[in-house]
Amino acid sequence: MNCRLRIALYQPDIAGNTGTILRFAACLGLGVDIIEPAGFPLSDKALKRAGMDYLEMAALTRHVDWHAFEERRKAGSHRLVLLSTKATTAYTDFTFAEGDILLFGRESAGVPDPVHQAADARLTIPMQGTARSINVALSVAMAAGEAIRQLG
Repeated sequence: MNCRLRIALYQPDIAGNTGTILRFAACLGLGVDIIEPAGFPLSDKALKRAGMDYLEMAALTRHVDWHAFEERRKAGSHRLVLLSTKATTAYTDFTFAEGDILLFGRESAGVPDPVHQAADARLTIPMQGTARSINVALSVAMAAGEAIRQLG
């Protein structure tokens, strides 16, 4: 976990979103943590369609489960920043720091309460009243873009 900023995906459901995020992260030099199990086979073939040839450039770390991810995160003293529709603080009102891990939940269900409670900060992307959620790959781009802007 040695990148300035990391993106963590909690049990992602959709290979195309994960591939898009891996491509995005590879282009910007961000690390990606995938917390398993995923809702699709985590193979190069499953990710290649959206990630294209960028998968080889991606700084990807796979974790067999939440516990394994948390052990590694805590050992590195990384702050966990959860993006959630249940949060109240806007991501643009938060001060990001070097070494932060931005955590995004499953497309179908977000993250369970114990994961929510483990976060050092909980942020949201403000939306119109009746909107449920923004695509996770777009959410990653928005939040990571703000963090990168702040970090310079």
